[in-house]
Amino acid sequence: MKRVRATLEAAGVTPDIRETALARTAVDAATALGCDVDQIAKSIVLRGENSGEALLFITAGAQQVDLARAAALAGEPLGKADAALIRAQTGFAIGGVAPLGHLTPPRAWFDRSLLKFPLVWAAAGTPHHVFCLGPQEMAQLSNAQVSDFVVKN
Repeated sequence: MKRVRATLEAAGVTPDIRETALARTAVDAATALGCDVDQIAKSIVLRGENSGEALLFITAGAQQVDLARAAALAGEPLGKADAALIRAQTGFAIGGVAPLGHLTPPRAWFDRSLLKFPLVWAAAGTPHHVFCLGPQEMAQLSNAQVSDFVVKN
């Protein structure tokens, strides 16, 4: 949480970090905050199969990453990132990965569908803390490319 706060403050943003009931899932977080599940910006970390790096896909809460579309954006096949890789690269544990404030910032993509909301919420580094920002600002501070990579319904 300290790195998230420091990253926001360094960008000139007054952090709105809130403690919630357990918010390990987007549904849990939305319930705790009283917002739409798609206003939760999930940080999905995948492993680049060629690079071995953690890659970040920030997606709306009810959406799922389309692995083929995500792999095309990443330029390499993708697989599941294990807890050790996620912790080593981001500094966060699964369930609390923030979209910013990483130890080693990963290449990142931001789900275009998040842009329809005035504010979106994301994990602030723990399963019990969240913060909100405008989606454009979150994408910018995450150094994420706004893209289309979710499963089409």
